[in-house]
Parts: sequence; C-alpha cells; structure tokens
Amino acid sequence: YVPPQVRKVQDTLDDKKREELGRLKKMVNGLINRLSEPNLSSISGQMEELYMANSRKDMNETLTDILMNACVTAVAMPARLMMEHVLLVSILHHNIGVEVGAHFLEAVVKKFDELCKSDAEGKECENLLALIAHLYNFHVVHSLLIFDILKKLVSTFTEKEIELILFLLKNVGFSLRKDDALALKELITEAQRKANTAEKKLQDQARVRFMLETMLALRNNDMRKIPGYDPEPVEKLRKLQRSLVHSSGSGKDTQLRVSLESLLSADQVGRWWIVGSSWSGAPMIDDKTSKSQQKLRIGKVSSKIMELARKQRMNTDIRRSIFCVLMTSEDFMDAFEKLLK
Repeated sequence: YVPPQVRKVQDTLDDKKREELGRLKKMVNGLINRLSEPNLSSISGQMEELYMANSRKDMNETLTDILMNACVTAVAMPARLMMEHVLLVSILHHNIGVEVGAHFLEAVVKKFDELCKSDAEGKECENLLALIAHLYNFHVVHSLLIFDILKKLVSTFTEKEIELILFLLKNVGFSLRKDDALALKELITEAQRKANTAEKKLQDQARVRFMLETMLALRNNDMRKIPGYDPEPVEKLRKLQRSLVHSSGSGKDTQLRVSLESLLSADQVGRWWIVGSSWSGAPMIDDKTSKSQQKLRIGKVSSKIMELARKQRMNTDIRRSIFCVLMTSEDFMDAFEKLLK
C-alpha cells in the first residue's frame, strides 16, 4: 500500500495527462485574459461548461494558479480588475460548489501568511489582501476570517501592518460594521491601545494617527472622513452577481465560515468546510478520552434474531444493531425512531 502523500510524489504525470492539462490551462487563460464586466456572463458560462467537462480538482488548481499569477504582482493591481476576477470566482462558487471558492481562498490565505512573514518589498501583500476583501464583499467568505486577519495585523503592529489594516478597512470597513459592529468596536479599542503603547517606537506617527481617525470614522459611520471610499463599484458588481447566480439565496448559506487558523492548518487537520474533506486525524476528533467506543444500545433482542444476524454475516456491532432494528420494528416510524437512537 502506498499512502496518498507518497503516491502524489511518485506519480509523475504521463504525457497524455500533461497535454490535457496544458490544453485546459490555455483555455482558462484565454477566458481570464478576456474577462471584463460586460462579458462576465458569457465567460462564467463557459467556465461552468469547463467545470462540467473536466475534473473539479484539475479545474480548481488551474483556475487558482492562473488567477494568482494574474492578480498577485509586485505592483498594485487596479481595484476594478481585481473585483472582476473575484466576482468570477464568486459566481462559480455559488453555481458549481463551495470547493471552488474554498480552494482559491486557501491558496490566497497561505500565500498571504507566507509573504507577511517574509519582508517582501512589493505590493503582493496588498493584492492578496484585496482578493480576500473582495471574496468577503461577494459573499464567498464570512467576516470571521477578516476579523482574524485584522486581529493578527493589530497584534504585530509595525508600519507594514498599519498600511495593511488601513487598506483592508477602506475596502470592507462598512460591511464589517454592518455584519458585526461589536467585534469591530473591540478591534478599534485594541488598535488604539496598541497605538498608544507603540507610538514612541514608530517613526511614521502621522500614519498611525491617520489610521485611528479612519477607525473612528468607521465607528461613527462617517463615510466622508475616509479618503477614496467609494461603495459604487462593489454595489454595481453585486447587482451583476445577483443576476448571474442561479440559486435564489445568493450568499449567506454558501459563505465559508472558516477561521484563519483552520485555513493555515488545513493540511494537518483536514478541510471541514468542504463536505467530505475532513478526516479523523483532526485533533478535535482524535481525543484520547473518546477512544473507548460506545457500546451500541439495541435493547434486548432474542437469540433467534441474533442467530439470523450471524447467518446474514452481520459481523460488526453497527450492522447487527441495524439488522435487529429492521427485523424487530413494528412499522416504519418505529424503525425510524430506533435507528435515530
């Protein structure tokens, strides 16, 4: 038996598979290059067809790679272009399945964490943060993740972090206020406390003051005090999103309510936010105390039924109990109740 991890390394793609992936990449790349607001409808339709024709895994990986190459550059990406790219992901996320948005989000968050730790000079961090902000704007991810990122940035609180906090609040501040005003208030209080203690160390004190003013404007719901704040483009694209998403509940039910910690440790504890991707190695499941398996309570069953179960090769506790329930129930409702227990 070769475990999947090793298998992945050993398994060099044969030429045919590589050729197929190359062709797929070209097609997706061609669609992404032509992406703009007027033709978003036709491009999202073609992408959905590609998802139906190819394996989800290949499509997710190809799309994520191409979008990351297009959006994560050393220079700041135009906001409009960034929104259109994320809107495409959002439409696919709602129409095809949550694993599309989940795969992209995980790649973006991991890259962001990696770049934050390194002292990259370019604008890659801002671009990644803009991707996360717009994933939240277009209802792919819940505000929980945004608050986690803000808390992390506030806890470090250097010049670079202050830039990023300002950038993020400018993009999603008022939406956060609408979603969870209390959490935002706590965050602002924490940032003010940090600013007071760190004021001596930071050279660029005007920047800190500016950030605190922005935060206060947010708390007081004063949009005029935030320079360059314009909700118009996002609102316009949200309307477009509503017209292109097939399901009626476009958003709240498919939002990924996942924390930063869960995303960063996905390889160790599984991806519980995607159906069927969690596994029993997860620490919360692999609890030593729960090792003692519960005995299944079937109640008293006659030896005759047990003998029948043995003849039918019901060789585990759970099989035996299901068999006994089905054989001894009075009617379907009784069986249903017993099976639930």
